Amino acid sequence: MLHEITRPKGIKKSFKRLGKGEGTGQGKQAGKGHKGHKARSGGQTPRYFEGGQMPIYRRLPKRGFNNIFRKEYRIVNLYQLNNLELEAIDIQVMEEKGIIRSQGRYKEMSVKILADGSKEFTKKLHIQANAFSRTAKKIIEDNGGKAEVI
Repeated sequence: MLHEITRPKGIKKSFKRLGKGEGTGQGKQAGKGHKGHKARSGGQTPRYFEGGQMPIYRRLPKRGFNNIFRKEYRIVNLYQLNNLELEAIDIQVMEEKGIIRSQGRYKEMSVKILADGSKEFTKKLHIQANAFSRTAKKIIEDNGGKAEVI
């Protein structure tokens, strides 16, 4: 039965009792040698430490630029909307159909429609999204549809 299950013998080792006298084999300095940084409590060097030489993150120049005002979008291409059997598509429909993600950090992101796969796109659709590329908007309207920014 379940209550009779036990661990095999010797599977759980007892921990090494450091610094418990000379007879234990790990007494006196407990395997830490004499003095120095690694002999102290909390004396581990961080992973990025390079023995005192100028570390790589300070030797290399900083590069690039991070725009703090950048707007991130969830991207939808026209070929993804071509297979849907609907006449009106909005953000909620795209989330339900699994075209765009709707969990975590993606939930608050805007949706932008791009024109990739525009050669196959022939449907007359009413699409609501936060942004459209110029080409995507033109293709949607050329097919008799409507691209509405919300």
